[in-house]
Order: sequence, then C-alpha cells, then structure tokens
Amino acid sequence: MSLFDELGDLFKRVKTGSAPEGEVNEAYDRVAGAVPSESLADGLSHAFKSDETPPFEQMVSALFDRSTPEQRADFVNHLISVIGPAGVANALSTAGIGGESPTIAPEMLQGLARQAAAKDPSIIDKAARFYSQHPTLVKSLGVAALAVLMRRVTTPR
Repeated sequence: MSLFDELGDLFKRVKTGSAPEGEVNEAYDRVAGAVPSESLADGLSHAFKSDETPPFEQMVSALFDRSTPEQRADFVNHLISVIGPAGVANALSTAGIGGESPTIAPEMLQGLARQAAAKDPSIIDKAARFYSQHPTLVKSLGVAALAVLMRRVTTPR
C-alpha cells in the first residue's frame, strides 16, 4: 500500500475518531520528512484557517506553550511587528497586566495573535512558515490539525 493510500485510510479514521494519535504522529513524521518546508508551511497555514481545527490563536498558543524561549521571543516579535506598541498595550491591558514585564500567558498570546490576524491576515501564513521550521513541535497540535495539514500537503491541486 502506498503512502497516499495509507493516508486516505488514516484521514477516514481521523474523521470517525478511530485513528490512534501515535499512528497519526507517525504518518505526519513520514510526510514532514518527505516534503519541502514550503509545502509543510502551506499545509500548516491551511490547518490554521480550517473550520475543522480550533481557531488560529488557540493553535499558535499551543505551539507557543511548547516552544523554546528563543522560539517564543521570535514569534512574539513577529506578532509585535504587526500590531505595534498600541496593540501590545491593549493586549496587556485586556490581560490585566500593567507596565511590568510579564511572562506571556496563553490567554495573552491568544489576544496578541487574534489582534495581529485581524490587522494583517498574512500573519497566519508567517506563523505557518515560522512553525514549519519546527516540524516536531507541530505534532503538538493534535490529530485533527495534523490530518488537515497532511491532507493539504498530499492532495494535488
């Protein structure tokens, strides 16, 4: 059975909830290792925008939570470059944080990501390119998101 046949069967089982997480992760590892990072970024961007997955801000918050401090700083800088100082101040205020230098909580990052996507939707593609450089981290998005990503990457357009 070819990889495409296996994935077709796996996607059907994901939709019914009968695909084990380990099997989906293994298939993702095979796909991620076989495609260029641009294809992985396209699939991740598609997953971020899909109605079959949680909202973008929740997904990037999950990735952010599992990122290294350097990856976190890089990603926050991407968001700040889009929303600017006023957007950051608004996100801090919404999160109930004054002028202190906070540890970025998931709720705050979600607010920053939501504001950035509203101001410039291309931030979703930028986030996808950023996180496609860390394919192991992407596995933390869960079975549904990985299935959407892999279906996009392996389906001819």
